[in-house]
Amino acid sequence: MSEIKEISPNNLVLFGLIGGLIGVYLSPTLPIAGALGAICAVIWGADAVRRVAKYGLGTGVPSIGQIALGMGIIAAMFGLAIMKSQPLAGPVVAVITASVIGFVIGWFAQNVIKMKIPVMIRCMTEIAASGAIIILGYSAAVAGNYDFVNNLIPLVFDNGVILFIFWVGAVAMLHPFNACLGPDERQKRMLYLAGSTGASTMAIVGLAAIMTLGASGAITMLLGIVLWLIFYKKFWDEVYNDAASVVGTGLIPKTEA
Repeated sequence: MSEIKEISPNNLVLFGLIGGLIGVYLSPTLPIAGALGAICAVIWGADAVRRVAKYGLGTGVPSIGQIALGMGIIAAMFGLAIMKSQPLAGPVVAVITASVIGFVIGWFAQNVIKMKIPVMIRCMTEIAASGAIIILGYSAAVAGNYDFVNNLIPLVFDNGVILFIFWVGAVAMLHPFNACLGPDERQKRMLYLAGSTGASTMAIVGLAAIMTLGASGAITMLLGIVLWLIFYKKFWDEVYNDAASVVGTGLIPKTEA
């Protein structure tokens, strides 16, 4: 790991959890806010993936992303459905449900499967919670709010958009560390890439939202493209900065056969 000072996990938890839920709760007034909240959760979840996967999971990184969104869908459906009479509590119940599921899975991985990863329980809890917010945020951006019965089911689930949100939401979370891992991996570069993947997902979600919300969906798509360009430029700058020391060493000396 790099000696460069990193953003603490607790700060990223607050960023993803508070930012994500605010975005979801603002979605009935401003649907685009749901997607912005989902980006916050993607950045948080990507860092949680990084912290657990650095112990050498390797091909387990994609599996973590898929299980996170699997837990997220179950928790989101449960939380919103069970609290349909009190919709304001739905997103919070969904996140709490996801956290409990993640905690249980992390506990079994640590104590039954014996994976011996110190941060397994905490990270699986965080990954599940962030996965639930990703599902809620992107879904609300397509449906216009997080009303489970009247909006999410007909506008996100029945037409199959939820399948896209599941797969691409998972990739948005797991890809950043998978792409950046190696001896020169750094948190800052990885987080910029997470912002990029979250924003590109937002752009495609906006395309789906054009079919359901019209002009509002177009705004979501355009802002997603702009944010993707900004985050990717930041990521590319970090790549160049990190590559400078390698370039400065010169070419490998030639030897005679």
